[in-house]
Amino acid sequence: MQLDLTSHYALVGGSTQGIGRAVAEELAHLGATVTLLARNEASLQQAAAELPRPQGQAHDYLVADFNDPATLASRLHDYLQTHPAGFHILVNNTGGPAGGPILAAPVDAFRAAFEQHLICNHLLAQAVVPGMQARGYGRIINVISTSVKQPLAGLGVSNTIRAAVGNWAKTLANELGGSGITVNNVLPGATVTQRHTSLIEKKVAQTGQSVEEIEAGMLRSIPAGRFGQAQEVAAAVAFLASPAAGYINGINVPVDGGRTGNL
Repeated sequence: MQLDLTSHYALVGGSTQGIGRAVAEELAHLGATVTLLARNEASLQQAAAELPRPQGQAHDYLVADFNDPATLASRLHDYLQTHPAGFHILVNNTGGPAGGPILAAPVDAFRAAFEQHLICNHLLAQAVVPGMQARGYGRIINVISTSVKQPLAGLGVSNTIRAAVGNWAKTLANELGGSGITVNNVLPGATVTQRHTSLIEKKVAQTGQSVEEIEAGMLRSIPAGRFGQAQEVAAAVAFLASPAAGYINGINVPVDGGRTGNL
């Protein structure tokens, strides 16, 4: 099975921590040269320096904030002018919207989340797809959420925007499938990250239950009986990015220990 990503270039969003960082590490381990994308330059510098280099890769980073789509697009455009090789792989990943009931969400929360997720994904794809088409190889992987398939309680804004990203990705997959480019979504379930911890802390504050009680309640809905690890999500992303996954296109891949209640 061809998993080698030597001589491939990857752009990974939200890659200084959590799932994004794990994805960057896995792609680098398989030989890809990775450009990290996030807003904190100090964290980016450290993460880039710590990535694996089995093929002597020269990893890089790009400073941009997903809360500012126009600046993100401009900086990526400038970056591509000085890095003509472009990217074989784009991993769209950024932090999720704040939790809470949907009716309580202000309208601006939907607008902000739509820009941060769908609009930024779209701008990144517009920038990198021409290079993918020119070489006949491209992988766009969107790290979203199992709420694409089954809305999650208490995540009203996230459920809404994640579904929009899922439909955007499926449409893009259909349009690009004949040019050697695949577009797929990886849907993490309850995964041990900073966001996972913050959601639990919010539930503790709202309910008065202990962390242990909240976690026990969450685990009852997961057949695997445990929370996922960022590296397990990264493994799914890396496979979809590889040559071995060339005939897998336009699908959602839950990585959730079996929690999602539908096929």
